[in-house]
Amino acid sequence: MAYASKINTATKLLMSTAYVLMLSMNASHAIQVYKSVGAHGEVKYSQHAPQNGKNIELIEFRSDGRQSNAGQLAGKTDANQSTNTQSAEEQRVAALEARIKEQEAQANAQRCQSLRNNLTNLNVGGRIYEMDANGKRQYLDGREIELKRERVQQAIDQYCGNSTT
Repeated sequence: MAYASKINTATKLLMSTAYVLMLSMNASHAIQVYKSVGAHGEVKYSQHAPQNGKNIELIEFRSDGRQSNAGQLAGKTDANQSTNTQSAEEQRVAALEARIKEQEAQANAQRCQSLRNNLTNLNVGGRIYEMDANGKRQYLDGREIELKRERVQQAIDQYCGNSTT
């Protein structure tokens, strides 16, 4: 997660530098920026074509700061007009966020299943034990089992969204 934050910070810095360069240009000139992905997945911007980057993309910026497609204008007439399409970076960030949410949902489902399994084991009856710091079994009495059962049920109610008793 920190790595993605560093990439976003570097991307913003490079884009702001490109924007300052664009503002200082003459109105009739455009600037070309090469965007590529480095060996470790980092996004790089350069005025020169990279020799060993992946997914190389040529980005042209007009003198008014608007991005144009390589070799042609973007078709916008108003500088404040917005586009409905997401940039490649925004799409990548959205995909990463979706993948993180999916992984969190899977981890939560696994935790809930583990809690439910623990509750089932506590409800079955019989002798239940825990291992102490020395690796020896410490058998629980009825009161301790009931307390554990209540704690597990509370955790299920809190984290799994529905109760199972």
